[in-house]
Amino acid sequence: MEYVEALGEALAPQRAFMHLEDEDTAFERARVVIVPVPFDGTTCYRPGTREGPQAIIDASRNLELYDAELRRSPYEVGIHTLRAVDILAGNAPAMVDRTELVTSHLLDAGKFVVTLGGDHLTSIGVVRAFAKRHPNMSVLQIDAHADLRESYEGSPLSSATIMRRVLDVCPRTAQVGIRSLSAPEAKLVEERNLPMWLASDIHAQTRTGARDWITAVVDTLADEVYVTIDIDAFDPSLVPGTGTPEPGGLGWYDVIDLLTAATAAKKVIGFDVVELSPLIDDHVSPVVAAKLVYKLIGLAVH
Repeated sequence: MEYVEALGEALAPQRAFMHLEDEDTAFERARVVIVPVPFDGTTCYRPGTREGPQAIIDASRNLELYDAELRRSPYEVGIHTLRAVDILAGNAPAMVDRTELVTSHLLDAGKFVVTLGGDHLTSIGVVRAFAKRHPNMSVLQIDAHADLRESYEGSPLSSATIMRRVLDVCPRTAQVGIRSLSAPEAKLVEERNLPMWLASDIHAQTRTGARDWITAVVDTLADEVYVTIDIDAFDPSLVPGTGTPEPGGLGWYDVIDLLTAATAAKKVIGFDVVELSPLIDDHVSPVVAAKLVYKLIGLAVH
């Protein structure tokens, strides 16, 4: 149990993900471990993502355990919630190292790791831990922003550089829902021929009734896939509670249909959901994020 001691005690039952009985949350039995990382040190616009992980957890406790679309109850695989990872304020490199360490312990213990941010910097250490154990994996990013900057405000570690750092350890990616990127990022996409699906193109195709973009995304992915979801991928009319909203985002079933196809054709080995800022909207957005987490657990873990 060395890894449990290193990670700290589990979250108190009344503050854990979903409303579950003790036997469904025990670490030894649980297939899934929820890791809250309330770091908010590199948010590009409005802060508040430090409150995101607990808001998702609290909202999840009002969800039905039975998933009507999956026709089963995903919680039955066991879901354990760790207490939040200790934050090193103002120290992005140390936070990346810490999240990598926590993720590594859990992967070595055979757990399916679900990380809740916090700003998108959270994902860098997590992806590094996965890439060391799954060298042929790909990363599916669902996001409003390309996040391909080499550095942002002088730092290579930022929510604005997450996918550039992912490319350092995992060159196979697919970026979906993008509707904001800089000229240098656009040039990088063109030079490296990085697979990217703009939200505008997705909407244009959807208006015709076609869903070919989903097949194209899935075909781009490796057999093993890590999924990173910035909640601002959704249109702000659905999820206003995010620090850097962009109009023209994806709808609920755009994302769910993509995840359903990806989990059917590939092996999703872990995922994160980040950038929820519940102080901007303290009701709808956390529920959407919690439903998304539970749905993807149900799709990916059997």
